[in-house]
Amino acid sequence: MAGLAALGLFAGALAACSAGGTGARDEGPARTDPVGSTAPAATVSPEPDEAAASPSPTPASVNAVRLVKDDPKVSADIKRDLKPCVAKEYPVDVSYGNLTGGTSNDIVVNVMTCGDAVGIGTYVYRDDDGTYKNVFQTEEPPVYAEIDRGDLVVTKQVYEKGDSVASPSGEEILTYRWSGGRFTEVERTHNDYSHAVDGESPSPAQDG
Repeated sequence: MAGLAALGLFAGALAACSAGGTGARDEGPARTDPVGSTAPAATVSPEPDEAAASPSPTPASVNAVRLVKDDPKVSADIKRDLKPCVAKEYPVDVSYGNLTGGTSNDIVVNVMTCGDAVGIGTYVYRDDDGTYKNVFQTEEPPVYAEIDRGDLVVTKQVYEKGDSVASPSGEEILTYRWSGGRFTEVERTHNDYSHAVDGESPSPAQDG
């Protein structure tokens, strides 16, 4: 009788396990990420192309001397005097910058003399569909032009009778701005120089 009772208890335990209880899971491993998550992968917007908004640099292949020599607007005297000073070094200063609002930088060319570096001609060239065209020039020496915050600044030395090349009496500073397809003067400044620093001031009169 005791054996039959033990067998009955063992069979009951087996029935309880098969009835569901808390036995081992058979659904596979539990998920560790949120169910049904459909958040798209984060996208990074490209940085604005600042280079596209600003004028591209002037290619190094642009030959400023050739621009001047091939320019029909440049006087024959300037072309004749534009020769190398030493070896292949021409007396030419070149500046690149945005003056006319184009897609390429403009070119400012200053032609000078070899001996005393006096500016004898200033020219501005603008890229027009791959061809550089003369949009400004002055050939009244001594003259020199620079780019200043998008403006063209032209400096002309003023000489009076008796002034040496190295010691002018003053200067005229003219500021030009591109407007309506051409450069327009927007400001003019005149400066007088003192010759006292050059030792040219008159000697003080002696008391009699």
